[in-house]
Amino acid sequence: MFETLSTGITAAASRAVQPASPGSPEIAPVLPRQAKTVRDTGLEPRFVTDLVLKAIQAGGKTPLTHLAGKLRLSISVLREVLNPLIAEQQVEVAWCGESDIDMQYQLTAHGQRSAVDALARCGYVGPAPVTLASYRAVVERQALRHADAERITPAQLAGALGDEGLSQAARDVLGAALYARRSLLLYGPSGGGKTTLARKLGRLLPGPIAVPYALMAGRQVIRLYDPAVHVAPPPIARQQEERRSCDARWTVCQRPLVHVGAELGRDMLDLRYDAEQGVYHAPPHLQANNGMLVLDDVGRQRIAAAELLNRFIGPLDAGTDQLSLQGGQAELVPFDAAVVFATNLAPTSVFDDAALRRIGYKADIGAWSPGAYRALLCRQCRLRRIDVEDAAVDHLIERLHPQSGRALLACYPGELLDRVADFAGFAGTEPRLTIAAVEQAWRSMFIACATEIQK
Repeated sequence: MFETLSTGITAAASRAVQPASPGSPEIAPVLPRQAKTVRDTGLEPRFVTDLVLKAIQAGGKTPLTHLAGKLRLSISVLREVLNPLIAEQQVEVAWCGESDIDMQYQLTAHGQRSAVDALARCGYVGPAPVTLASYRAVVERQALRHADAERITPAQLAGALGDEGLSQAARDVLGAALYARRSLLLYGPSGGGKTTLARKLGRLLPGPIAVPYALMAGRQVIRLYDPAVHVAPPPIARQQEERRSCDARWTVCQRPLVHVGAELGRDMLDLRYDAEQGVYHAPPHLQANNGMLVLDDVGRQRIAAAELLNRFIGPLDAGTDQLSLQGGQAELVPFDAAVVFATNLAPTSVFDDAALRRIGYKADIGAWSPGAYRALLCRQCRLRRIDVEDAAVDHLIERLHPQSGRALLACYPGELLDRVADFAGFAGTEPRLTIAAVEQAWRSMFIACATEIQK
């Protein structure tokens, strides 16, 4: 999905030119400078012309500023393309206002035929792509592995993890992995909080970064930007620099966090061609560039764990990956991401010794201590505005968990409290964590344990 702005000034460019408040990262230097000529875009003139023709055809009478917003191209680039098209009687001025940018354009019959031919060559209509060479340069500039890149501190890690029930040894491993920007394996029982932990680690990566809406590989367009992955940074104070100075083909976002689980298959690891739109869709690890890639449920995907490891560790070490286009054409793309593997299986059952050696760090994310578990439960009660009785917490930790043989895992407090609230809501009462309420919630989760509870 791509934004289309009727003003010709993109939200990305607007954000990019606003300086950070004191203590915040600066945005303006992140984006490349604006392309003022077709040559500056790095794209073939024929491609840019086709893009303009297709955009006007889709919009009918199209204001110049709307065209600039849709294609993320400067007014000067558009005029360089439009003037010859007008001379060739493919485009005509449909309306002209008082200013030199207050104009609308439409296709002639000749232009309509040209637009149809352009769509036959490539169905893509959207922000003008950037070249792979430009993309490689920006990814390298923003690379996590740079020796002078900002490094995580113990205070930052402690602030992000808060009261997580992790041992100091596990915290040290996480900190070292993030500091060194090496691959990380999180292992432990299902429900131990590995996925939540990985997301917290991803938010620790310093930003912001520049991400292009689309890439040009040879003569093919690769759609890269995903609003669900490439999230805008928090609002910051306005910068005095002119908005026009930034290349609107790029947007500013926080470092991406891409999460894939058991659904991952071989087909998701390469470019996927969309015949209807005439574009390729970027695989998860390309979208994760300059950010974090979380590979969850390792050992349960539709691809062998060893193959998955080999697929990423080699390119990660090299800083590049090779992706294939239709017809066998291969393109070299940058690969710069913090890779986190997560599994609830025993690591030795998923990877052999040689594979485990290739993963930089390993952290056991298991059961919480009784004190940390109690704190988590009470914190969840406060968030849900559920009154809690100390006796109910003692009963849960000292009786229900030991009797069932279930470890004190991070997933249980929230699940139990949701059920306490559900039962209370159905009964028309205010939720309260009592011994009776926690037993009722527990039975609804673990029927096999009901007989033991009643003893």
